[in-house]
Amino acid sequence: MAQIEKAIALGRSTIRSLDIASGQVSVEDAAGTDTMSWDGKRLRTMHGPAWRLLLIGAGQISRYLAEMAQAMDYAVTVCDPRQEYRQGWDVPGATLADGMPDDVVLAMQPDPQMAVLALSHDPKLDDLALLEALKSPAFYVGALGSRANSARRRERLRKYFDLDTQQVDRLHGPVGLPIGSRTSPEIAISILAEMTAAKYGLATRRAAEVECPAHPHPAADIDAAHPGA
Repeated sequence: MAQIEKAIALGRSTIRSLDIASGQVSVEDAAGTDTMSWDGKRLRTMHGPAWRLLLIGAGQISRYLAEMAQAMDYAVTVCDPRQEYRQGWDVPGATLADGMPDDVVLAMQPDPQMAVLALSHDPKLDDLALLEALKSPAFYVGALGSRANSARRRERLRKYFDLDTQQVDRLHGPVGLPIGSRTSPEIAISILAEMTAAKYGLATRRAAEVECPAHPHPAADIDAAHPGA
């Protein structure tokens, strides 16, 4: 157990294999596609830190994401210093964090089991979170916006912040798979689908690589139009 505990403390997942006949136990690092299994002779169990999701912005899309992600066993935290959004946040099970986005990201110490999504529609808040998240080992970092806004965001991150090209290239923006999403639930589905692919190490076509963004405006502006909705 000490080996497993040490791996979890370092943010790594492991597979514990038990041979029923001999009682022999082995522990090794888990791959993204590994799951618990039993073949009648050997029991393999997964052990690792909890999957976590940090949402920047407490708007409508974040509500759907928080509900769906919890059903997928993510521990969800939302950060939004804007009082008009904080007052309306009431999603059961999702933690509402205090502080500015960059401070919250740093305090949560992102590991390979954590995803960060910038969804506030406020560049001052989203960029603060991305500045720290893109330097971390978080397995997925995404930001809501059109292709044009995403291009401008990448330029800001390169020009005004201490991020190199490799770090900026980690950003998923427009966030989500390009499935033509228009409503808030559809946008949440597209984001979680891409997150799941990243979680298991599968390559996907990003929204920036196709003709149409994954979730064109005005649907992506629903949160901005309805604070606290």
